[in-house]
Amino acid sequence: MAAIRSTKSQNIAEKTEPDSSSSSSSPVSPSLPSHRRSARPTPTFSQALAGTAHLANLLPTGTLLAFQLLIPVFTHNGSCDSTTRLMTISLLLLLAASAFAACFTDSLRLPDGRVIHGLATLRGIWLFEPVDSSAVELAGYRLRFIDCIHAVLSALVFAAVALRDKNVVRCLYPSPAKSTEEVLDVLPLGIGVICSLLFVVFPTTRRGVGHPVSVSQQRP
Repeated sequence: MAAIRSTKSQNIAEKTEPDSSSSSSSPVSPSLPSHRRSARPTPTFSQALAGTAHLANLLPTGTLLAFQLLIPVFTHNGSCDSTTRLMTISLLLLLAASAFAACFTDSLRLPDGRVIHGLATLRGIWLFEPVDSSAVELAGYRLRFIDCIHAVLSALVFAAVALRDKNVVRCLYPSPAKSTEEVLDVLPLGIGVICSLLFVVFPTTRRGVGHPVSVSQQRP
């Protein structure tokens, strides 16, 4: 009887034991189709989008802050009439002019640690505060051709940021045509990519009004 019971228990164990050969031969989960794998964005395109998303960092802080605070008020959150549309255009021109002019300003740190701002001229920097000219070399901050390039690029960057704002687009183009919508979608991206490349090709060490000043800043 004991032998019969042991034989039955062995048979039951063999039935309940998983088939190792079937489990080892089970196929691996199928890979994604080729068209799904190729749907991922390329690194170059992702870097271009990331660069254009941070275009606002190239603008002076005061200009960007005024844009973010005043545009919703001037445009009535995108619902403009003839008067508010004219006011919005005037505000955009004024802010673009401020971004343009800020590229001709610079700042310097005095030996006592104070930071003062000035306007770059052909002879040097014209400081907004009277200081002892013997303490710093003002001629090293003179106006250069690269400043004009940065001024134009800053104005273009501001135009790209403004065209990406939904309140500005709704105010200036309440019922745009299909071709206009395509231009508004592509033009800011193109301006952003080109300006980002030019800012890298033509760097500057100026830190004008609205830009942060590093502790170890030297003359340009």
